[in-house]
Amino acid sequence: MARAEPKLPIVYSCSGCSSAAQLANHVAVRLDRMGTAEMSCIAGIGGDVPSLLKTARSGRPIVVLDGCPLECARHCLGRHGIEPTQHHQLNIYGVRKRLHEDFDPDQAEAVLFRVRNDLQRLLQDAAKPPDEPPPTD
Repeated sequence: MARAEPKLPIVYSCSGCSSAAQLANHVAVRLDRMGTAEMSCIAGIGGDVPSLLKTARSGRPIVVLDGCPLECARHCLGRHGIEPTQHHQLNIYGVRKRLHEDFDPDQAEAVLFRVRNDLQRLLQDAAKPPDEPPPTD
């Protein structure tokens, strides 16, 4: 198994029982497999697992994907004082929460495209040198 690049952002997703939660999880897995981000375990954060909390506190950018307005993934991190660099609430993108149904694969691709673009902008901004202060005379 290949080891993740340590500078990759960390992605956490809701992975509950609804179609929206499973879409969020699917997008996080895809970002991980594409090498765009490293997926970590939100259940481990909620369960206070020391090694997973250490990863979350590593200083790397954190992207959170929540399927619905309950924001379970963001709240799991918040219990430990950890704020995401980016938070995507998928209902804002038109994802509807449905029980006992699968997510729409076409909608998942559209969400993946949007989240990946936002993540790439985040990485580009982080790579820019800081603005120099104006000269003083």
